Amino acid sequence: MSNAVSALGGASFAGLAKVTDTGLGGMITLRGDLASAKVQAAVKAATGAAVPDTRRIVFGDAGAAAWMSPDELLLLVEYERVDAVVAKLGEDLAGEHHMAVNVSDARACFAVSGEAAREVIAKVAPVDLDDGQFEAGTFRRTRFAQIAGAFWLDDAGTFHIVCFRSVAGYMYNLLCAAAHPQSKVGVYA
Repeated sequence: MSNAVSALGGASFAGLAKVTDTGLGGMITLRGDLASAKVQAAVKAATGAAVPDTRRIVFGDAGAAAWMSPDELLLLVEYERVDAVVAKLGEDLAGEHHMAVNVSDARACFAVSGEAAREVIAKVAPVDLDDGQFEAGTFRRTRFAQIAGAFWLDDAGTFHIVCFRSVAGYMYNLLCAAAHPQSKVGVYA
């Protein structure tokens, strides 16, 4: 059996902000009735987190739950635990209409950090990133230039991005171009 590797092998670029391929992350798409007590209990058991409000991500002691749509969450857990978590979700949600799928190997993960991280993201995603509009714990699905992706901001001011693995090279190059030292705009700095 081959070893799992991240899309870009930990590639990193430092410019106005630091862009990093953050490696393998365990990700599960969970669809179902998010208001259901059974779904809420299963999410809590899987991640230690509550079902998040619209456009939010909530962290627990074993992972995180991010709002994707009115009937969909993205659960983040350790890569090595994904299959076990999916199996447990199946047990916990037996009889409940749901879908839980391991999408870890179909995704790529990036981090954009540093003083100009907000500016870098704003150049490529049509999202209002003003401090009062986009704060730690905010989660958005959007487009990054020509591709779909999702991202959130953590308490340390780092943006985390998830996209399809098939477009990882495009995403990385896009973020690096936006972080190039000669591309400063200065809106958020």
